[in-house]
Amino acid sequence: GIYQSMKKQTGPDSVHLKSKDELHSFINHYDASIIGVFSGAGSAPLAEFLKAAALLRDQFRFAHTTDLELGDEYGVQSDSVLLFRAPRLSSKFEDSVVVFRDHLTVTSLRRFIRDNINGLCPHMTLENKDRLRVRDLLTAYYDLDYHHNTRGSNYWRNRVLKVASQYTGRGLTFSVANKKDFLAELEDDFGLGTSDGGELPFVTIRSKLGHKFTMREEFTRDGRSLERFLEDYFAGRLKRYVKSEPVPERNTAAVKVVVAETFDDIVNDPDKNVLIQFYSPSCPHCKKLEPVYRELAETIFSDTNIVIAKMNAAENDVPLGFDVQGYPTIYFAALGKKDEPLRYEGGRELKDFLKFLKREASPGSKEEL
Repeated sequence: GIYQSMKKQTGPDSVHLKSKDELHSFINHYDASIIGVFSGAGSAPLAEFLKAAALLRDQFRFAHTTDLELGDEYGVQSDSVLLFRAPRLSSKFEDSVVVFRDHLTVTSLRRFIRDNINGLCPHMTLENKDRLRVRDLLTAYYDLDYHHNTRGSNYWRNRVLKVASQYTGRGLTFSVANKKDFLAELEDDFGLGTSDGGELPFVTIRSKLGHKFTMREEFTRDGRSLERFLEDYFAGRLKRYVKSEPVPERNTAAVKVVVAETFDDIVNDPDKNVLIQFYSPSCPHCKKLEPVYRELAETIFSDTNIVIAKMNAAENDVPLGFDVQGYPTIYFAALGKKDEPLRYEGGRELKDFLKFLKREASPGSKEEL
């Protein structure tokens, strides 16, 4: 990754191509290429193209020519930009070359690249995953290796593409990825292990809101199982995958244990005020807080309107609305305001928690406190 990053910063922002051989050599690359075709060195669109190349060179490969004849074979006779998708991802389901003919500005070119470079089913990597996951994304994970086995890697991708082409415009994007690169993520986020699926792809959907779904049916070569999975997804019939510890058999201590599967029942109970601590067993600050937190729970145990709870955030999915970046993180889900959890930012002594609860809890609870 360091090598590739340094390599992208060497040489010009945009390579000047002077012949068809140079053009063909440039686009015959592992990654996609953006080629500007202009009428001359004084072309106003060329100046704007070079500005865009300088800004975006760390993400994309740019080249340009001032010989319009190099655009002939792509149907270009005037100033234009050609986007060549990565040759390794070429398929019969979409064009390999997309032409930009609008008024060229840095903003319009950036938007054009963003909207077209990935195509129907890009190759998701550790480097581009965050850019792809800004939308609802289906990913097929398998033994993908475009460096050594392009044909084999495209075998399953073509089957995803065939199905994906039927669902364009419905708000879901598609991708393929190397299972080995994302194995830890598959295990932690989706509960999928190395023995699941065998040689067949794992298929998951991760929404931009963080909802997760897995295709439990075996991926069939005719694509029918993927079609059924998508139909269930769009019809709202799929159950979200939630990473959760087992539900405690007994939960009678003053501090209630919450797991992902019981979060709605306990924290989002409409009749309770709930103070919940998100912790990690390995966190020293959490261990230091534990006796104070337990004393708080014991102090107000008789108040049935308030629940003091904790959840191991390292082993359970944290619901949306609760931003947990470090441990411990504490939120208060007030009665009647469950959709607006309040982050606790006060001190960590017993008196600090009691003062907070007296101020924020519902009137019925304040009298008890």
